[in-house]
Amino acid sequence: MKNPGIHFRLLMAAFLLIGATTLTLGYMGVHITHNFVQTRFEERMLFLAKYLALNSELGILIDERAMLQRLARNLLSEKDVVRVAISDALGDCLADVSRNSPSPRAEIEVPVYLTETPEESLSFQWSIDGKPDDQKIGMVSITYTTMGIDRLLSIMKIRFIWLSIGLAVFAMIIFYFISRSLVSPVTYLVKSVRKVAQGDLSFRVKPGRLPETRNLAVAVNVMLDSLENSRKALEEANLKMIRQKTLAEMGKFSMMIAHEVKNPLSIIKSSLDILKKDINPSYRTTMIEYIDDEVKRLNRLIEDFLLFAKPATPNFRTVDLNQMLHTAINRFCIRIANSDVEIKASIEETPCIAQADPDLLNRAVDNVLKNAFEADENQGTIDIRTLRNENEWSVQIADQGGGVDTNNMEKIFEPFFTTRSKGTGLGLAFASQVVKSHGGAISARNSDNGGAVFTITIPYS
Repeated sequence: MKNPGIHFRLLMAAFLLIGATTLTLGYMGVHITHNFVQTRFEERMLFLAKYLALNSELGILIDERAMLQRLARNLLSEKDVVRVAISDALGDCLADVSRNSPSPRAEIEVPVYLTETPEESLSFQWSIDGKPDDQKIGMVSITYTTMGIDRLLSIMKIRFIWLSIGLAVFAMIIFYFISRSLVSPVTYLVKSVRKVAQGDLSFRVKPGRLPETRNLAVAVNVMLDSLENSRKALEEANLKMIRQKTLAEMGKFSMMIAHEVKNPLSIIKSSLDILKKDINPSYRTTMIEYIDDEVKRLNRLIEDFLLFAKPATPNFRTVDLNQMLHTAINRFCIRIANSDVEIKASIEETPCIAQADPDLLNRAVDNVLKNAFEADENQGTIDIRTLRNENEWSVQIADQGGGVDTNNMEKIFEPFFTTRSKGTGLGLAFASQVVKSHGGAISARNSDNGGAVFTITIPYS
């Protein structure tokens, strides 16, 4: 289950708090109102009973039943009164009137006392309460129905409930908008941070209206400024490291050039010195061939260095990678036409369209083919095959040479690393440089059947 957010939690907390408050207040209101109305109703019935008892005194004394019947009938006209009975001190019924009425019912009885002075008649409460039983001359009984008061209390209870629900809903609506106004700045900050996480470090958060969210937005902007400055500092540091690495490679190359160029030049000089002498023409031809080989070696070394030291920026365009590979193989086959090395190619016929620089990829593939050719020592087979999945095209170039020493497996793509006496160590380094500029990868492994297998992978869409 997804963890609920702040907005939902605030609404639930408000719902529980407001609901509990309104239910408590509603219950207390209903209870207090019920007691108040019930008490006032019972006090009214008691008042009517006392009033009838006071007016029945004379009728009881003279045994005027007709008068007492009229008094009882008059009181019966009161709403909720369903029976009125008047009896003497001995309990004999002097008047009894009633009417049909639904239950529930309640009864109240009030004694009738003999008043001795006019002041007692004026003092209504004193004339009824606080007299001894020997002055009691009769009893008044009133039976009344509570259905009306029960119905009234039920209506009041329902109205209290609806009022409580209405107040709770109204409070929830108000709190919803208040909660949304509190949560929306936090939600905006979350969206802003996600946008920054996607790489847009130039984005800045707008301060909210609340002081807390405004301070938080300012803190986030300060953090983003720090990240931007750190990113720029990191880029500058990376550029410095690249320059330092380039200078180090240049220094390494300079030392290699000082060694590699010195020997060919020494041979050239010695050969020329011999040519200057009057010797056998056959020796003269051999010296000229030496000079030609060493000059070619120097030229190849300088060209490889220039390609690696100043790599061209890829000029991406729509290219069929399979056709590009066909072209690279055909060119290489022309160069090794006089050797005993056989090239077997298994290339898919279906075009594989990608955005790439065919010239640079041609050179990279050519360097790998050249490495395989030299590993085969002018004999054997170079096996080439292509593979393709949903978004990557790869070519495997396998030779039948001695393979790659496991200690050198991670070094073969480093510049100037070579195990051959006439190698420059820049061919595979240049191929790795080109492949990586296309977002691809190049790797090497030893085959179970002997030899090395180089794999070039290029992404396409």
